[in-house]
Amino acid sequence: MKLLGIGSRINHSEYGKGVVTNVTSKHYWVTFIDNGLETIDLDAAFEVIEAAEDEVDTISFYEVERSLKSILKNWSDVSEVVSIADKWKGGKLIMEPGDSNLKSNELPIDTFFRKITMVRDRLRVMEQKINSSNLEEQEKIDLQQYITRSYGSLTSFNVLFKLKSQQFVGQRSK
Repeated sequence: MKLLGIGSRINHSEYGKGVVTNVTSKHYWVTFIDNGLETIDLDAAFEVIEAAEDEVDTISFYEVERSLKSILKNWSDVSEVVSIADKWKGGKLIMEPGDSNLKSNELPIDTFFRKITMVRDRLRVMEQKINSSNLEEQEKIDLQQYITRSYGSLTSFNVLFKLKSQQFVGQRSK
């Protein structure tokens, strides 16, 4: 079995697309677009999208990090990799209607989390577009307040985020 080198791109059935960032005697360390850093066995089943040579000391960590950022930026419409808190990985969201005659609905919590982070990222883009627009200052302030209130409405979902720095922040009291 020929080992993949750092920088190889793969597609895993469970974790999706990712880049090999380290290789040990038993595992590949892969940073996945939707699932962050995971370790997978060397003999695990996955599709090789682009193989990099397994040569030691041919690439620096800085070059790997720079390449990874570029790949993630090109493959994804989000500005950063956002990880779900470990306790929620693989879980499901169950929605029970008030009417017992109606069917409940289940959704993988990872899918729900991706949708929430997409809303957050789109709000950030909207915020940037407002700030760089030709609107009057008061109009910009008014629109910014709506965005801030939107973030505040989404703080209930902060429990899903692995990192506190990536959570929603609403209007702070003065």
